[in-house]
Amino acid sequence: MTAEFHTIGLIGKPHHQGTTQTLKRLMHWLQARHHQVLVEERVATELGQGVEAVDLLEIGERCDLAIVVGGDGNMLGAARVLAKYDIGVIGVNRGHLGFLTDLPPDAFEESLSKVLKGEYETEHRFLLEAEVHRHGELKASNTAVNEAVLHPGKIAHMIEYEVYIDDQFMYSQRADGMIVSTPTGSTAYALSAGGAILTPNLEALILVPMFPHTLSCRPIVVDAKSTIKLVVSPDNGETLEVGCDGHVTLAVMPGDEIIIRRNTSEQLKLIHPKGYNYFHVLRHKLGWGSKLF
Repeated sequence: MTAEFHTIGLIGKPHHQGTTQTLKRLMHWLQARHHQVLVEERVATELGQGVEAVDLLEIGERCDLAIVVGGDGNMLGAARVLAKYDIGVIGVNRGHLGFLTDLPPDAFEESLSKVLKGEYETEHRFLLEAEVHRHGELKASNTAVNEAVLHPGKIAHMIEYEVYIDDQFMYSQRADGMIVSTPTGSTAYALSAGGAILTPNLEALILVPMFPHTLSCRPIVVDAKSTIKLVVSPDNGETLEVGCDGHVTLAVMPGDEIIIRRNTSEQLKLIHPKGYNYFHVLRHKLGWGSKLF
C-alpha cells in the first residue's frame, strides 16, 4: 500500500507566465483540499499573498511530495537538490518534450488527485558524480541526473583525451567532447549525439563521443558500477569544461583528470500516475509509429 501525500512543495520556472498560471491553479486546488503547501522562494512572490516561501532544501526536509512545473530542465535542477532527501517528485509539463514531467498543465486534477490519495507508481533513478582532479587534488565536483559532458566550452573544436574504465585504458580520442549519460539522460543530449536509448531500469551508463575524428568509434554501454576516467591531453591549449545536465559547469585545465561514477548516496524518487508506461512516453515524445494491428 503506497502512502498518501499531505505536505506539498511547489517548484517552477521563475518569470514564466504559463508556469505561474499553473502554479496558482495548483496552490489554490491543493489548499482547497486541505494540503499544507510550501512554495519555492524564487516563484513564491509571483503567487500573491499568503504564500509560505521556502528554499529547495526546506522543501526536501519538510514535504512528502514536490511538484515541479516546467520542462525537464526545471525538473533536473530540482532533482539534483531533492535527491538528497526521501521525497517524491512529480512534474507538470510546461516545457517541450518533457520526458520527466507526466502531468498536463490544463488537466492535472484527476491524475494528481489519485496520486495524492496513494494511487501512484514509484521509480528510482540514479545520479552521477563528476569530479575534476588536478595533480592528484580534487578541484571541483557536482552531481548530474542526465549526463556529465566534457567539452571545449562556448566554441566547438577538437580536443584530445584518453578514456579509462575501472583504471583500464579503453582508447584515446580526438573529438569535440565526450558524453557520459545515465539511462535517464539517454533520451536527452546523448540521443541527439547518436547514442542508444537505455530503459530506466538498466544499471548502466552510456559513453557517447561527440563528433569523433574517426569512423570506427561508436557509443559504448558499461556497467553502472564502473568508474570512468577521462584524462585531458596536456597539449590542449585552453581551459575546457565539464557540464552537469547543461546547468552546472566545472572548469578543466590541460592535463586534468575527470572522474565520473554513480552517486551511491543519492537517488531521485519519481512519482508516476498509475498506469505509467515508459514506451508510451517514447512513442508520444519521439513520434514513433503506433500499432498497425
